[in-house]
Amino acid sequence: MQDTLAPLIDQIQTAIAAKSPLRIRGGGSKDFYGEPFDEASPVLDTRSLSGIISYEPSELVITAKAGTPLRELEAALAQQGQSLAFEPPHYPNFSAPDAMREATVGGMVAAGLAGPARACVGGARDYVLGAHLVNGKGELLEFGGQVMKNVAGYDVSRALAGSMGTLGLIAQVSLKVLPVSVAEATLRFELDEATAIRHCNEWAGQPLPLNASSWVINQGVPTLYLRLRGAVAAVESACKRLAHEAGGVRVDSSGTLADWAATRDLQLPWFKAGFARGDDLWRISVPQTTPILGLGDTMMDWLGGQRWLFTPAAQRTQAAERIRTPVKAAGGNTTLFIAFRADSMPATNRFDDQNEPLKTIQKKLKAEFDPAGIFNVGRLGVI
Repeated sequence: MQDTLAPLIDQIQTAIAAKSPLRIRGGGSKDFYGEPFDEASPVLDTRSLSGIISYEPSELVITAKAGTPLRELEAALAQQGQSLAFEPPHYPNFSAPDAMREATVGGMVAAGLAGPARACVGGARDYVLGAHLVNGKGELLEFGGQVMKNVAGYDVSRALAGSMGTLGLIAQVSLKVLPVSVAEATLRFELDEATAIRHCNEWAGQPLPLNASSWVINQGVPTLYLRLRGAVAAVESACKRLAHEAGGVRVDSSGTLADWAATRDLQLPWFKAGFARGDDLWRISVPQTTPILGLGDTMMDWLGGQRWLFTPAAQRTQAAERIRTPVKAAGGNTTLFIAFRADSMPATNRFDDQNEPLKTIQKKLKAEFDPAGIFNVGRLGVI
């Protein structure tokens, strides 16, 4: 590990001495996410930090270097009937004009994003057990461990999830993994948006093996897809009950499995149509019980907790005000997730303004871990 880290630490120390910002970058699959990079900043490429360091299937823990391709780690888990339950997205087609750009383990943690099962199984930070970090002094620090219960002080390793590389270079991570469920089923319901929200929240409060949901206008028909995972008896019983109560039709197939992966990676026809129009994609996070926001044609998942919306890129500034006001009133937050032609369209902050206490915490963390201010400057907006 030290041999492969040494050139990167040298690059960091040189940047500290010159007070020159660095762009921490793995496969580049999420370059679109967050505030734009300063293109003039040198890249600190993590792909030399590649490989699975240890994997103990019986302990449900895997440790890998940050530049390890995510597909490689997931393939190793699949061989043992295990997976990353939070379904980290790969986003293969947004920032990757060449085949070498692909999601990495470090980028997965730094972005802190999760797929369709997020509302039922937790997010990326819930599965980070430990991490090695090179800070803004060029020091290699270790946080957490390789067990699910540790008391190694402040849980910095989980604070790295979603930090967008602003606190330092993630060198390696240890992750909790879970067995693949023995049974899975997908049900389709023809339900309008309000009814889908109501049903999802009613079902979430009951002993049902819910795992993921997706609501969208499918060829003109408002449709809720609900994925169940768990023991065979529990899944079969839930299928029968939901078919009787709400008219759910079972649609298990290889195509259905592909559709859930497409949901994870924003590749469903609904998303592709918006991208083809050249629209901006907004990510709206709200309490799951939030009623219809009336912002336009949306796609909804996370049992109502995450909603996607396209708006014309040329109207970006007006859209930001129109969307953010009702979302904030509902207790949620909004992200301009993918900005079409960001370099030539109106500029708009990607993230909502944070409240002052949270800003203070973020700035103090930045000052502590990156006192020279060289790592991914401005990617989170406030730091």
